[in-house]
Amino acid sequence: MTTPLAPQGLPAHLVGFVGALRKRGIPVGPSETVDAGQVVAVLDLLDRDVLRAGLAAALLRRPTHRPTFDGLFDLWFPAAIGARSVDSEELELPRDAKGELDLDAVRELLANLLIDDSAEAALLASQLVEQLGQYQSANGPSFSAYQTLRDLKPEELLQKILQGLLQRSGAGKDDPDGDVASEVARRTAAQRIADFRTMVETETRRRSAERLGKERVAKYGVPKQADEVDFLRASDAELALLRRSVTTLARLLATRLAARRRRARHGEIDLRKTLRKSMSTGGVPIDLVTRKPRPGRPELVILCDVSGSVAGFSHFTLLLVNALREQFSRVRIFAFIDSADEVTRFFDPNADFAKAMWRIMNEADVIRYDGHSDYGSAFGVFLDKFVGTVTGRTSVLVLGDARNNYRDPNLAAVRALVSVSKHAHWLNPEPRNQWGSGDSAADEYAKVIDMHECRSAKQLTAVVAGLLPI
Repeated sequence: MTTPLAPQGLPAHLVGFVGALRKRGIPVGPSETVDAGQVVAVLDLLDRDVLRAGLAAALLRRPTHRPTFDGLFDLWFPAAIGARSVDSEELELPRDAKGELDLDAVRELLANLLIDDSAEAALLASQLVEQLGQYQSANGPSFSAYQTLRDLKPEELLQKILQGLLQRSGAGKDDPDGDVASEVARRTAAQRIADFRTMVETETRRRSAERLGKERVAKYGVPKQADEVDFLRASDAELALLRRSVTTLARLLATRLAARRRRARHGEIDLRKTLRKSMSTGGVPIDLVTRKPRPGRPELVILCDVSGSVAGFSHFTLLLVNALREQFSRVRIFAFIDSADEVTRFFDPNADFAKAMWRIMNEADVIRYDGHSDYGSAFGVFLDKFVGTVTGRTSVLVLGDARNNYRDPNLAAVRALVSVSKHAHWLNPEPRNQWGSGDSAADEYAKVIDMHECRSAKQLTAVVAGLLPI
């Protein structure tokens, strides 16, 4: 007999789902939980798409939470329990004369289903996970999306699906809109293949969760929130999502800064004037006299490593700082690899950052020798060419992993920057336990300049919030 999903009832199951969301950093309060209960009470529980949309509307506050929500929803509200039965004879997996799976015929079937955009593709995905993705582990039978897709190779069906879509649309070479139709069909074919891969991965997580427990699978099988993704391991899609969240993070930081300024608007206590005024009350300091606050907006100088290893981290940090540039009287940006050059001219409030990064690599003088990171050389060039940039009103921000390819770190140059500037901080996207390993000079630089671990947008936001001027 199949174990019910909610032994203590649907309310307890919903509370468990909410608890899983909280563990992944999604803020869900009691009021949202009550709203979700009301949603479940009025929606058709057999329609998963409607239930998914209803719970998302009740529980989520930010669109960036949706990928994590969807992954957990598939575990807590699965499409089925156990192997999914198939009633349609058309979806019986093709087999050869020996009774073994005929992969060529399966691929043909898959291509036709994707051309038709058939809902039966999800059933095919479940059968393939059962037949191709199952393997024996130390804990018994388990399932692998990689193993399923490795044998199936759906990406090789792109051309066949493309031709089928073009035939359905009737677009030909002589059609004046043929190029547009061809591009639309190509994107559609690629998207349908990507959707099928997602179906296989979702089915694999479902079957694995039944054996290992949904809580365990949620730890490694559910996408992280955008602000928790490791910069150095993020995919292109995750980095794109991070870039879209910059405005939200900047608004959050600006709100925190406003609160800090409200708390500091009275200034520090002026002990001398307070004691002088207390003479009229017999030396009892009844009225406190505070110094007039002088909230100056410092200049900001950014030294940014734009080499390939940290490009994603540098790009996102520059986006965030650019969104906060009104908090500073002036922002100057310098890029470097093994040489340094000012690139402020490539950035403005409405700059296309992808284009700006391209211009840095092609127009700025950031490579002098072999194009490999050389922090010591870059710092030396910065001091030689831009010696008057850093003053007593300047806050310096260095972005990079300090991987110096075993070259001279030029600590004297960094020490000179720190001694002249008002504040100096280094943001490092590598884990702290890797500082100083291999060709990393981070442990040496950390003795000279305050270095902060910034592996994710969440860490970066916390660090930048503490560095912003009051």
